[in-house]
Amino acid sequence: MRLLFDARYIRTDFHDGISRYSAELAAAVAAAAPAREVDVAFLIHDEAQRPFLPGGARVVRIHAPTSVREPFTALLLNRYRPDALFSPMQTIGVLGRRFGVILTLHDTIYYRHRTPPRNLPWYVRVGWRLFHLSYVPQRLTLNAADLVATVSETSAAEFARVRLTKRRVIVVPNAPQRLGDLLPAGVRVEPGAENLVYMGSFMGYKNVETLIRAMAELPGRTLHLLSRISPGRRAELERLVDGRGGAVRFHNGVTDAEYAGLLAERAALVSASLDEGYGLPVAEALALGVPAVVTDMPIFREVAGDGALYAPGTDAAAFAAAVRAIDDPERRDALTAAGSAHIARFSWQRSADVLLDALDRLPRRR
Repeated sequence: MRLLFDARYIRTDFHDGISRYSAELAAAVAAAAPAREVDVAFLIHDEAQRPFLPGGARVVRIHAPTSVREPFTALLLNRYRPDALFSPMQTIGVLGRRFGVILTLHDTIYYRHRTPPRNLPWYVRVGWRLFHLSYVPQRLTLNAADLVATVSETSAAEFARVRLTKRRVIVVPNAPQRLGDLLPAGVRVEPGAENLVYMGSFMGYKNVETLIRAMAELPGRTLHLLSRISPGRRAELERLVDGRGGAVRFHNGVTDAEYAGLLAERAALVSASLDEGYGLPVAEALALGVPAVVTDMPIFREVAGDGALYAPGTDAAAFAAAVRAIDDPERRDALTAAGSAHIARFSWQRSADVLLDALDRLPRRR
């Protein structure tokens, strides 16, 4: 079996969700492929992406996924005579293909929140908005594949609810990176909830406002907002800070090692997001042995199980109360144990196995 794995979404500055999913799954697939008699090569568009792939990985360099040539990618890939293509996105062109295809749609968030990622070219952002005005373009895109992958059972159920595709949907789950491996030698997680850590964007549906309002009832604690933020958005959020409550610190970007260090220092992971496709930071915190306080919604229940405390997304007082509940050592220990047990079900090795098993279901087109 000759497999092309689309690794063109790996970022070379810092990982976003798609980039990390691509890099981690690529590494797991490369490790598992030889035992499955799968010959895998990775599509890249920038030589700087090569170091993010497993050592010795075979690569095929083509255009970027934002190129105007993207709709015709399959015609280019036919010359490499693959049996199958897997892409961690759904936008690769498959017209005229002579190989099986698995396309990935992570969630349906952009049908509810149509603001496209700001790093995309203007013409792609325009097309993005038009694409998400109805489900029809997405249905046509997904139905052009042989199988559709997604990252959670919650997303798969949503696809079925809106009848998004006629193709079989498989769940190739996200999984946490092992932040504990990034801690300095001898450093262990120190339990507590003095530091509240938020990792994620500042788009409106992420609802960071509730976290900041909750700090008014949490004096003596610090809310750490880790991701990069525009000056305008930061000014909006700073106006919500109540100087009599807990502190709010904007980090404007951190390394993975810094992220791990903050979680290890008497911390809880917090998210008041109103919509998610998976919730990777929650999974990462639980894998490290850190409890979470998150919005009560199905995807967080799927990811965190009994390893988190839940509150209504717009109820700042309820979030504050949940944080205070973690101060009880017995409650905190129970959360940590439950979270570690629950998140152990998610691993990149398991996800790679699901993907490689799915290759046997693809039609041979050559």
